[in-house]
Amino acid sequence: MKIITISRECGAGGHTLGRMVAQKLGIEVYDKDIVRATAKESGLDETRIIEKEESMFRTDSFLRNINPISYSQLDSIFEIEKETILNFAKKGPCVIVGRCADVILKQAGIDTLDVFLYADKDARFHRVAQLIGTDNPAAVHKAIKSVDNARHAYYEYYTDQQWGSPQNYDLVLNTGTISKDTCVDIICMAAQK
Repeated sequence: MKIITISRECGAGGHTLGRMVAQKLGIEVYDKDIVRATAKESGLDETRIIEKEESMFRTDSFLRNINPISYSQLDSIFEIEKETILNFAKKGPCVIVGRCADVILKQAGIDTLDVFLYADKDARFHRVAQLIGTDNPAAVHKAIKSVDNARHAYYEYYTDQQWGSPQNYDLVLNTGTISKDTCVDIICMAAQK
């Protein structure tokens, strides 16, 4: 069975589907575990790692090209995350959510099934509104845009590939029109081929 990587838009249900796929296949799922392991290795707080990644990439990703020295801590965090992902993959088949795992594992010669999840604006709005506990349109749209921008910049900086481009993935699924159970079945079938 291949290692499954899941990249996703904010509100597309990546964490939930990753957990469901892992449960159905009887394998581990790694999502926030990557941040926890990185925090332990780096000595930084988990929240600080997430905030650092999101704020640096959300607001000033283009500055990275002008002054790369100021980003050395984030680059160190990425290297620890990379090693963590490789260590998880060496344990055997698993699901890894986010953190450029698709490219990291490919570069290491590890066989993967790379999945990208997206959804229409209404489906994403509904999921994110539930997650953040408000249905205020401005707050929900801001949250979606902020997370997607951070993921986009992070992925493209560390992989030199376009985040969400269908050519980078084996499966691209619309979780707004395809049910969770059907998405899980498709991913599990593809991973076992």
